[in-house]
Amino acid sequence: GVMDMDDDDTTAGPDASTEGAYVRFGQIAATGPDFDALGEGMAKGNIHIAGREDGDRFDLSAGSEATRQRQEALLQEFENRRRQRALAVTTDDKEVRRQLRELGEPMTLFAEKEMERRDRLRKLLAALDELDGGVLPVPDEALVVENVDVQRELFYTEGTAGLMRARAAVASYSLPRAAARVAMAKKRRVDPNVDEVAELDAAAAATARFATECSQIGDERPLSTCRFSPGDGGGLVLTAGWSGTLRLWRTDDACKRVLTVKAHEDRCTGADFHPTACAAMLGATEGTVDGGPSEAVAMGTACADGVAHLWSVGGKHLRSLKGHADRLARMAFHPSGELVATAGFDHTWRLWSVETGDELLCQEGHSRAVYDVSFHPDGSLAASVGLEAHGRVWDLRVGKCITTLVGHVKQCLSVDFSPNGYQIVTGSDDHTARVWDLRKRGCVYTIPAHSRLISAVRYEPTAGGYFVTSSYDHAVKVWSARDFSCINTLRGHDAKVMCADVAPGGATCCTVSYDRTLKLWRQQGGGTRAGAGGVKFEEGGVLEVKEE
Repeated sequence: GVMDMDDDDTTAGPDASTEGAYVRFGQIAATGPDFDALGEGMAKGNIHIAGREDGDRFDLSAGSEATRQRQEALLQEFENRRRQRALAVTTDDKEVRRQLRELGEPMTLFAEKEMERRDRLRKLLAALDELDGGVLPVPDEALVVENVDVQRELFYTEGTAGLMRARAAVASYSLPRAAARVAMAKKRRVDPNVDEVAELDAAAAATARFATECSQIGDERPLSTCRFSPGDGGGLVLTAGWSGTLRLWRTDDACKRVLTVKAHEDRCTGADFHPTACAAMLGATEGTVDGGPSEAVAMGTACADGVAHLWSVGGKHLRSLKGHADRLARMAFHPSGELVATAGFDHTWRLWSVETGDELLCQEGHSRAVYDVSFHPDGSLAASVGLEAHGRVWDLRVGKCITTLVGHVKQCLSVDFSPNGYQIVTGSDDHTARVWDLRKRGCVYTIPAHSRLISAVRYEPTAGGYFVTSSYDHAVKVWSARDFSCINTLRGHDAKVMCADVAPGGATCCTVSYDRTLKLWRQQGGGTRAGAGGVKFEEGGVLEVKEE
């Protein structure tokens, strides 16, 4: 037959015949008749109930504990950095020393610089604040820096009609010169009678014969700048210094001084010759050309008061360039002679008309002061460097930054183009000179050139067989442009060398120093004097090598 089952059969089990016995399904109760079994299971480690006083607690593994400690250490480091950023520490070195002394710390450590001493004080103050348990408020300026919005879309700033005409003039000037340079390079490359490597090596090897020809006291205060006149291969040398005085010297007459002009009341920070400037412009009488006063621009000076001036070869003031909001650094004339550029501590470099003195371009893009600017030999590009340790290369025809020179770890103070058109050299406070290739858009070689700051770098402007670097270690070094080996070291200054320049032709070099002296170096024993021998100087400063 069929067995009838009711609802009570659902509790049937081994003890179903015992009244009051239950078989429970689902959650295990913490009370009731099964509690002893539950305790026994927990004691054996088979059952774990979280949140109970008698429940099991498991320790972290060794790997998990190490990870937790590393995370805590990182969080603590981030907090310490935030505290250091939030601390407002004075930039006055005397005040920094006083605070360190009050904290019972050494005022200075061996070889410690001002910024390192300031960072040490900031770390000490942050550590003291952490011990006190205080929470430092983040200043508004720090919030602005950290939360700054990055402009990622391309935008254009409307320029003036004068800037448009200047860009068109630069394009008309540079394109034929670039085409001629490239054509000449291709012709020489396929010519079996031309050995370019041997020519570069010979030009560099000739610098081993450099020796001091003359030395003059150039000013009553330190000299900051020196430049050769490009129109005649270095017949004149221009010097400017901290006294604000501009002087001209003849290189073929034992550095005889031919002109002295009180150019500025403040320090002269930069100066340059116009591309057509030459000794013949002086005429028979100082300050005259063909018996009359010269009105042509021959040179320019930049000053710490933020103003630059343009001068005739006779020392007549022609125009003032006013517009920078802070002090000026270096300046440079465009190869066409129609434009001049000034670098300023207002984070900009500016382009001016030589003819009118009008400001054509205020170029932004640097985050810190701009210290030096240089033009491509063709006139198409400009390179600017500054205290942010980066350099930028600009296309003057369209106004775009075509590449950034990133690699130096400290402020970059000098830049120059090679005559070959595709290499740039920069000098920095990190004691190195870097050579950059515009074709690769990167650094091709780093030269550990000096033991202190590099104040100037200059290529030989005709063939570019070598370049020189001057430094605060009192030395000037000559480097091969082919393999970047050191050919010669010029020593003679008793203080840091502030600037150096090379005359067209490469046979002469001039240097100025903090010791107030101007020194002229020439190749001895078979060297060709600048402006003579195998070099012909045409109108406009264009060089042509003559076959002997």
